[in-house]
Amino acid sequence: MKFPISPPNQLTFLRILLTPVFLAFLFSADPVMRQLSLLVFIVAMLTDWYDGWVARRWGYVTRWGTFLDPLADKVVTSAALIAFVYLNLVPSWTVWLIVIRDIAITFLRSYSEFKGKAFDTTRMAKTKTFLQFAVIYYVLLIYIARDTEYFRVRFGTTLDMLLDPSLLYPMMVVITAITLLTGALYIVNNWATVRELYGASNRITESE
Repeated sequence: MKFPISPPNQLTFLRILLTPVFLAFLFSADPVMRQLSLLVFIVAMLTDWYDGWVARRWGYVTRWGTFLDPLADKVVTSAALIAFVYLNLVPSWTVWLIVIRDIAITFLRSYSEFKGKAFDTTRMAKTKTFLQFAVIYYVLLIYIARDTEYFRVRFGTTLDMLLDPSLLYPMMVVITAITLLTGALYIVNNWATVRELYGASNRITESE
């Protein structure tokens, strides 16, 4: 049986569709809905693991899926980090640097895919993704715990300490530095594609 969209890509699309649900729950006035946002985020991240497993297990690895999967990750992580900014949990400048870097690299990857060229990645990029998810899980879990009466009454002081800016600020600075470094490595490793893209943009400008 053939699918119009392969099962791994269906799961990837689901991850993207769950992002606004996660945000709606997180910013809800209902504390139960805010607590459910953690569950929605976990489900979204489980699709990240599962779609990769399905793709490898059943041979659904495609160029489209190779591009779409990391894009979905960036949608989810960017949404969560921007939400933390609006909740005054993390410094905004670190988040915007991360988001801008991810947009630039996604655009470069898209151009490479369009041209049918390989887009070289690094091991550090996987480490960056893992650390970003770890920080997001940490902040979200502690924030939801502090927002839950049971934990707030019993561990309120500890939870406040775990979300203190003096702890989160250096954490975000480290993540931002690693993210920018991997972005620079992407550009160095794919410099030929960057030059080609730059040349194409110049030709378009000159023709206008």
